[in-house]
Amino acid sequence: MNTALNLQRSLKGILLAGAVLLAGSALASSKGPLELLEPASVAGTQLKTGTYTVQWEGTGDQVQVKIFRGNKEVVSTSARMVPLEKPLDHDATLLRRNDDGTVTVTRINFGGKKFALEISGAGGSSGGTGAAR
Repeated sequence: MNTALNLQRSLKGILLAGAVLLAGSALASSKGPLELLEPASVAGTQLKTGTYTVQWEGTGDQVQVKIFRGNKEVVSTSARMVPLEKPLDHDATLLRRNDDGTVTVTRINFGGKKFALEISGAGGSSGGTGAAR
């Protein structure tokens, strides 16, 4: 009987460890890089050129996105998760050049992922599009 109890405890430990690993991998998959080669705005916040980390929660039409520079959150907004036919080979950021000359981030693509994040409130008229890597 003692052996059965030990086996049951071992199985619970294995299941718990598996759940922790799955949760950790889910968290790791909900962040990715953003590199801006020119200043651009996200949700009205102007971001300087450089490297950022994008973190999101949720799936589907409304995900919550936070953009960090180092450990500091610089902007938070909502986005839509857009499925892709196949993963892109590299990270890419789609930008819109506005009529007034400012630049807005409209979409963030992550290399190796089968989705992109379309930034909410980035729609409207544009004078052209570009990309930063």
